[in-house]
Formats: sequence, structure tokens, C-alpha cells
Amino acid sequence: MRGAPSRATAAVPPAAAALVLGLMVLVIVRLPWAGDLGMHAATVERLRHNLLDPGNPLVDADTPSPYYSPWMLLLGCVARVTGLSVFVVLRIGAVVGLALLVTGVQRYVRTLSRHPVAPALVLLCLLFLWGTALFEWSGFLGLNSLALTVSYPSVFTLGLAFHFWAWLARAVHSSGSFGSFGSFGSSGGWGDWLGLGVLWAVILLCHQFSGVVASLGALATVLAARPRPARAVWARPAAGLALGVVVLWLWPYYDFFALFGAGADLESVHRALYRDPVGRFGLVLVGVVALGLRWRRDRWDPLVLFFGLGVVVCAGGWLSGHYSWGRALPAVLIPAQVAAALEVVAAGRRSVRVAWACVLGAALLVGAWTQAGTLGYVVGRERLPEVVAAKYREPWVGYRWITPWVKYGDVVLARTSAARQIPAYGPYTVAPGYPDFFLSDEGRRVAAVRRYFAAGTADGVRRDIVKSYGVRWVVARGAVRGAGELREVTRGPGGQVLYVVVP
Repeated sequence: MRGAPSRATAAVPPAAAALVLGLMVLVIVRLPWAGDLGMHAATVERLRHNLLDPGNPLVDADTPSPYYSPWMLLLGCVARVTGLSVFVVLRIGAVVGLALLVTGVQRYVRTLSRHPVAPALVLLCLLFLWGTALFEWSGFLGLNSLALTVSYPSVFTLGLAFHFWAWLARAVHSSGSFGSFGSFGSSGGWGDWLGLGVLWAVILLCHQFSGVVASLGALATVLAARPRPARAVWARPAAGLALGVVVLWLWPYYDFFALFGAGADLESVHRALYRDPVGRFGLVLVGVVALGLRWRRDRWDPLVLFFGLGVVVCAGGWLSGHYSWGRALPAVLIPAQVAAALEVVAAGRRSVRVAWACVLGAALLVGAWTQAGTLGYVVGRERLPEVVAAKYREPWVGYRWITPWVKYGDVVLARTSAARQIPAYGPYTVAPGYPDFFLSDEGRRVAAVRRYFAAGTADGVRRDIVKSYGVRWVVARGAVRGAGELREVTRGPGGQVLYVVVP
């Protein structure tokens, strides 16, 4: 191979990737608590108790929920059959999701480059080529974000997406006829495309935002196909697409197509995605330059098209005020990160490749240093050097301390932060800790919680709220003024108090 790196140099990316994966396995053992973990734990808990009609995962209401996905249903079955705790089941799901992500990246990269170092280098770019400011959000693959979301459906779904793109790429590049080879044991034909359609639907059902990213990547792959297939062959992908739509329509746990009307409830939450783009994603500019080089070589390069589609969607969200479209940002980031890695191993003059490797290596080191605080999830903050400990973010403590008294199905009245965690252990809350499109009285519930904790609220109003929602317990920081019907049971971290409602 022209300009092939030395054995020692070629061994660096795989060794570094192996170390990072080892770190992630240790993170899974610790499973740091933050963000949506309580929601996903509650979802598994509800399915463990009732697979067919689990109801709302957070509040005591019989509503559907988009969190009841095929993946969560499988984990719920595991919890029900084995009797394992929800958090053990989530750790199992995290291992599966991480394995699916790593193997998916490897298979997808193999459709773009046969260089042996390419998959490991791409994985490092996906984890470290971000910015100089920490950023965590489900569906985003920075190392620190991945450490906090590895048990979430978004990681599992992105792993499926990489496998989906690999399968699709091999299909569309087979003799220009939309045949397929070498993937999932396929041999080309209708069965492959129907399988791709079902996989596409499963991806969308498991994590809708990552499903949008997967769909944009798939569209780019099809648009980049050369030579163009004959018109008659288009019936196969059309049939796969139609089957995928049918699967989405038939999914019994929630109405997928109703989610198209949920955007207005999500815009304020997602506006934060557009803040500080340079700090969060500045290092990805290295990948944008790489995409420019790829575009010069091939105007129909799949990574360039993927990036362009992502930019259109995200820019459209910013300009129109549909900030939830910012969840498509991985469609901008992933192709740029992949392109940055592949440019190092692309054919060309050795001096150019060495220079590019130095630039990318420096960017990866900066990104790794930015996320060095992730080590604290494994060894503990107190064992980190002070300069690294400053980058560490303390995970949530959780509410296991209430479980000796609060039982499955009890209703707990608590503010938003606590409401995001308490349902993980089996209880319900009065108001959900997260926006819930299918909960018609969500606004009334949120207002009730706000009124209950307001200093000037009359005792009679508080009693009415308790009675209306069947409240058995109240969690608050310190005393609740004027709430004479409460008796303190125990105290928890941060000055929190568990009260029982006196009959």
C-alpha cells in the first residue's frame, strides 16, 4: 500500500480505541446517573409489571408513550423473566448498545475504506472530535455524553443506524442494480430490501430523533449510488419503504405518526442545542475541511451529501424556530468526523497524509483533554489530579433512600428535578419530569405541583391536590409551609425530606 504507515504508527489508533472501550465498560459498571436515566428505568419497570398495558411510565395515567419502543419492550421482557433489578437490566442494555455501536461503525467504515486502521480512527473521531466545551445530550457520541447515555435507547439506535447504513450501502453499490451482498447473510433481492424497511422502522420506533439522523444518512447513501439503477429496480426499495411505514403504523404502544404534532412542546427544551456551537463543536471543522476535499474528488460523495442534508435540516430549525430539529445535528457531525478520519488513510502523497494526521491528532488530543473528566465516573473525583477533577461533573445521587418506605405504584408529589428520578424506583409522580405529548392534562398537573409548593397556598388547596392525585408521599427540600397534614419520615441528600401524607 502506497504510503502505508509503520506498524508502530498503525497500532496507535486501535490501541487507543481499545483503551477507550475498556473505560466505557468500567463506566457501565458504575452507571453514572444523569439526564433521562430515570425515564428509561421507569419505562423498563412499567413493562416488567405489565407488558401489554403498562400505562404512562411517569404518572398514574393510562396513556401511551413513545418510550415504549421495541428495545425497551425487549429489556422489559428480560427484567420480567429474570427478576433482575432495573439498573442491572439497563447495564445489560448498555453493553449490547455499545457493542452494536462499535460493530456498526466498523461495518459502515468498511463500505468507505478498506484501510485496516480506518474503523478505529473513525471511532476515536466520533468520541473526541467535538469542541473545547463539554456537551452532553442523548444521541450525541462525545465520550462524556456517551458515558452518561450509554444505557439509553439512543446509543442502541445509533448502533443500529450504522449497521443500517452499511447494509444499505452494500445494497445500492451492488452492480448498480440495488442488489445486496455480504451483509447480514443477504444475497440480493426482495428479502433484503424488505428487511431494510423493517430495520428502518425499528430505528425510528426506538429513538425518533436518531431515526431522523438514520433516515438522512440513508437518503444520502441512495443519492450517492453510482451507476444509477434501472427504473424497474426501484420497486424493491419502494417496497421496503412501504413495509417500514406499515410497521410504524401497526406498532401498538403509541401512535408514531401523532408525534409529528409534538414539536411545539419541545422547542424551548431544544433551543439549547444551538448555543455555543464553536465551543461545543469547533474541532469538527477539521472534518468539514476533509469533506471539502472529498467533494472536490467526488461531487456525489455520500458523506458530503449526508453532511449537506444535516445542515439543511438544522439550519431550517434555527431559522424557523423549530429548535427540536437541532436533534438532527449528529447528521452534520457524524459525516464530518468520519471524513476527518478517512482523510488520514486516503490515497495521496505521504507528506500530505502525515501533515493531516498531525492536525487530526492534535485536534483529538484537545478533544480528549476536554472530556478527561469522564475518568471520574470510573475512579472517583477524589483520585483525579486537580486539573482533571476540575473537568468532572458530579452525577446525580438518585432516590434509593426513599425505597424502604415508598412502594411500587405509590404517588409522590415532588418538583421537576426529583420527578425525573423517583419513577425509576417504581413510584409515580403527580407531574412528569419531562414533556409528555400524550398526557392531555400535563399542564394542569404541573400547575398543581407549583401551587402545592407555593408559600401562600392555603391548606385546603393543598389537601385538594393531594386528594385529586392520590398522593401518598411528598419529597421536598426542608419544611413545606402550612402543610399540617404531612409527617416527616426520613431525610436524604441535599437537605431533602420524605413526608408521608397523614390520613
